[in-house]
Amino acid sequence: MFRTILSLITSNQTTFTFVIMISPALILGFIAVYFLLLLLIGWVTSRKSSANSYFIGNKQSAWYLVAFGMIGDSLSGVTYISVPGTVGTNHFSYLQLVLGYFVGYFIISHVLLPIYYKLNLISVYEYLEKRFGKITQKTGSVFFIISRLLGAAGRLYLAASVIQYFVFDQFTTIKIPFALSVSIILVLMLLYTYRGGIKTLVYTDSIQSLFLVLGVVLSIAAIISKMDIGFGKAISTIYNSNYSETFFWDFKKSNFFFKEFIGGIFIATAMTGLDQNMMQKNLSCKSLKDAQKNIFWFSITMVIVNVFFLSLGVLLFEYYNFAHLSLPVDALTGKTLTDKVFPNLALNNLGAYAGLVFIIGLTAATFSSADSVLTTLTTSTYIDILEFDNNKKLSEEKKKKYRTFIHIGFAVVLWFIILVFNWLNKTAIVNTILMLAGYTYGPLLALFAAGLFTKLNFKDKLVPIACIVGPLICYLVKTINLNYPQGYQIGNELIVINALITFCVLLLIKTSSK
Repeated sequence: MFRTILSLITSNQTTFTFVIMISPALILGFIAVYFLLLLLIGWVTSRKSSANSYFIGNKQSAWYLVAFGMIGDSLSGVTYISVPGTVGTNHFSYLQLVLGYFVGYFIISHVLLPIYYKLNLISVYEYLEKRFGKITQKTGSVFFIISRLLGAAGRLYLAASVIQYFVFDQFTTIKIPFALSVSIILVLMLLYTYRGGIKTLVYTDSIQSLFLVLGVVLSIAAIISKMDIGFGKAISTIYNSNYSETFFWDFKKSNFFFKEFIGGIFIATAMTGLDQNMMQKNLSCKSLKDAQKNIFWFSITMVIVNVFFLSLGVLLFEYYNFAHLSLPVDALTGKTLTDKVFPNLALNNLGAYAGLVFIIGLTAATFSSADSVLTTLTTSTYIDILEFDNNKKLSEEKKKKYRTFIHIGFAVVLWFIILVFNWLNKTAIVNTILMLAGYTYGPLLALFAAGLFTKLNFKDKLVPIACIVGPLICYLVKTINLNYPQGYQIGNELIVINALITFCVLLLIKTSSK
């Protein structure tokens, strides 16, 4: 959807482009200052860095910094841009999923974290090695790598696309292609993460979460000011709007409450609790008690922040009606470009102040989308796949060099996947990411569930086949379901279906219990 310039279809079907109200040079200046701040933090925190500080921050991370920093990791540009935009079609139904997240975080805090701390893990997939074997560990790590590469690429693609259009595409003398602008963003991330790792990210992600939340709060304030209504009136407007409809009870629809709620539980459990990217910072806390406090306050904050984003979505569409503005639509299909609704209004209709506020949040979303992913993908590859941490033949200098090469290598792979997203994407990216999660996190959910709640053992060498067959069967089921749009629609419960199918396939390769 981002391969063409942003446009509107007017009442007489003519198309025109928007005039950018805020100087691209000013936007670039702000991004430069923001980056210098991150670079300074990276330089300070990476001094005298070691493998221990890179992987788990020397087990000295403050729980409250980890909790706040996880907000940026979880929300990123998807929530910042895509969630408010989808309010126009899905209303507040996303909150059903978020309520499920809250229960999932409780499971993480009281079931998974105690095991991770008891085993003193660096990579959560080391648990699979201890429970089933090395090949199962590597399988879990590979599925995480695929999941996170696709998820991070989707999130970064969304934010980078907006920056491309509203900044780089506005220069008339120099044309900067999308591939180059993404390269610049990834290089900037490498500069402040490749040495300090988790020790650096605990601080930089906290800063980015602050700017991300600040962006949505100030955007709400800007719309309220433009509509000339008070805070109380704004709350009343949101509450009484048709867009704030939250609970849906048609069990055939994909937004049926229990589909969303149960899907949210398992998505949170898998995408946070079984995800090295989200857990690595948790494992850097001083103790299990601190890590549990982190998850508790993070879960409450996540619900509150998502309510703010959904409320912003209501106000966006109410303002379009209030100001008699046309929504951004696809010139060919006439469908609303949901991922353009927020940036379109912030940068073209609300004034320079609102534009800068939007850029504050978007920049934070852009950097928080991929910086920690590069570190955690490196960790999983280094420890689970290549097993360099236990290689006695390698000197510490060699290990550090390999770690850096892997870190840079994943930045290149991420760059390539983002370009593929730019070429292929046709729907709201939040839907794309949740759909991909349903396929890639299902096997992880099945493996950990089998390990934690049963005494089953499986033929270690055949586990990769089972974990591939499960998602393939799930894909066929989903494809058949799409051919019958009037019947039962599979929604975010896809991850549960995938896990159950994968678990059934695993039963075919079980061995005698230990």
